[in-house]
Amino acid sequence: MTLLMNPTEELTTLGAALRRALDGEFADTRAAARSAFPVANLHRDPTQDLATARAWVLDRLIELGEAGVLAAGVPTSASDPGDPLAAVVSFEMLAYGDLSTTIKSGVQLGLFGGAVVNLGTAWHHDTYLGDITSLKLLGCYAMTEIGHGSDVFGLETTITYIPETDEFEVHCQTEEATKAYIGNAASHGTMAVVFGQLQVRGRSHGVHAILVPIRDETGADLPGVVTGDQGGKGGLLGVDNGTIRFQRVRVPRRMLLNRYGGVDDNGRYQSAIDNPNRRFFTMLGTLVRGRICVSAGAGIAARRGLSIATRYALNRRQFAAAGHPDGVVLADYLIHQRRLLPLIARSYALGFAQNEVTATLVRAQGSGQASEEEQRQLETRAAGIKAITTRFANDALQECREACGGAGYLAENQIVGLRADIDIFATFEGDNTVLLQQVAKALLADYAHIWGELNTAGMVQAAARVFGDTVLERTSASLLVDRLITTAKRQPEQTTLDDRGWQALMFTERERHSLESLARRARKAGKSFDAVNHLGDHLLFVAKAHLERITLEAFIAGIVACEDPDTKVVLQRLCSLYALSSISADRAWFGEHGKISAGRSKAIGARINALCAQLRPDSLAVVEGLGIPAPWLGAALLDD
Repeated sequence: MTLLMNPTEELTTLGAALRRALDGEFADTRAAARSAFPVANLHRDPTQDLATARAWVLDRLIELGEAGVLAAGVPTSASDPGDPLAAVVSFEMLAYGDLSTTIKSGVQLGLFGGAVVNLGTAWHHDTYLGDITSLKLLGCYAMTEIGHGSDVFGLETTITYIPETDEFEVHCQTEEATKAYIGNAASHGTMAVVFGQLQVRGRSHGVHAILVPIRDETGADLPGVVTGDQGGKGGLLGVDNGTIRFQRVRVPRRMLLNRYGGVDDNGRYQSAIDNPNRRFFTMLGTLVRGRICVSAGAGIAARRGLSIATRYALNRRQFAAAGHPDGVVLADYLIHQRRLLPLIARSYALGFAQNEVTATLVRAQGSGQASEEEQRQLETRAAGIKAITTRFANDALQECREACGGAGYLAENQIVGLRADIDIFATFEGDNTVLLQQVAKALLADYAHIWGELNTAGMVQAAARVFGDTVLERTSASLLVDRLITTAKRQPEQTTLDDRGWQALMFTERERHSLESLARRARKAGKSFDAVNHLGDHLLFVAKAHLERITLEAFIAGIVACEDPDTKVVLQRLCSLYALSSISADRAWFGEHGKISAGRSKAIGARINALCAQLRPDSLAVVEGLGIPAPWLGAALLDD
């Protein structure tokens, strides 16, 4: 039986149900977005040269804007707060097609427009947002410098107030202060949001952002502005990345994006946030939506590759065997199942986790009433999900390419293009390694608040209290998971490997033990660089363990929300495959710390094989559930 879900797509009943389950509370919104999305120019010709690709992407953005789907949810004035859910779903939809278009849209609306929205005031909104969303004003997000990649706090560009003319002077004193890797800078951008150190009457007030015109109507650099073209890259050929250097460029005082701090009519610096560090992190925190969108886009890219590779495996035959004179279908080989099905399971898991962070964003930005603690948790969650999802996308697409053999290497089959385009996702909107350290340090911060001068016994008691109430960040499934864990704790070695309580216990214990030991080491190490530097690998392990745990809990919540019994059975298998694959990857750690026996450790591999065999008959439905309509995949190898 099939259900017609799209004018050009037919889904199996199970596939349709899985898609709805994975789309979760946003199922109707995403279904409507798929129906409305113009797909005639979904994929760019991979043989285009640099100039042609850039022109095609700009034309595609204009086409999407005219169709009314590009700027969905983006604020257009001070009186329009925008819709964060519509904005995230719109970005997801763009990721179904050419990723250069997706990222150029993100630069224009998410970064350039987002900075105006979140860092500007009513005047900036009313003056610029309409032209930004209509693409009349194309802009750049000039934060990164040659000498300061992830170190935003150390930017060298200066924004100096000139009292005599009531202007700001934007200046790059050194070559290292040149803005680099800036999207829209090489060709199309006419204005930039420039981040630099604000100097007022000889005093520095930290990093602020200011609007600076960079080109005239003919495309020529304005006086004092020197732009450069960074040319071809490893991917995203249609995004015109470039450099910008400012040589004492003057702009009116009102061009400073002064929501959190600026110069008043008397030429004095004013800010409602006295602490410069807190002001700095508040400014950057307002841009959290960008990381959530990048994570969403990476997840969609991985799903596209997995959909192509799995559909190919269901049709391609290799090597004749007894009973299979025409060759064995690739999907019937256990080793091929082990290549793709655990990745699909993780894709589902990350999809449910993405739903949770998107829902948190909607609550925080939709109401505008999120507490400082809620905002901090959102920033931490967004940083973490971005890091693990973009890493997963890179790894999954490489495996998909190899799983399709020589066909996977051909540009017409999309995967190599996806792999190249997704590469940069690991370092933009925050380098993944840096983001994971940020997650671990956020977890450690809660210990620091209460430890003080406690003795060792007091530290142990405090650690248990903090971990239970604060550090172990709650998810929508936490109460259910707590009950499952309590049951599993009684006889953990007697539970089945598929027991959700035992799996949750292993994930929680991995996070708890590694975090507690990191906290002890961090307290002993103090604040010297050399001492803290030795904790680097431990920080990354803790962050990943934390993110794995909240991802599993999101998956469990997704299963609970599913009402169809047949669909729930498949989701249960996928969840176990995700959980056991994660535990298997860290079997050495679990064994070294006495969390699982040697016999149980060996049994995990056999159970993973069994789960792959159980999921094999539903392979098509499972990739249909990932949400990428088959006619949108654009891979020539699927045309036969």
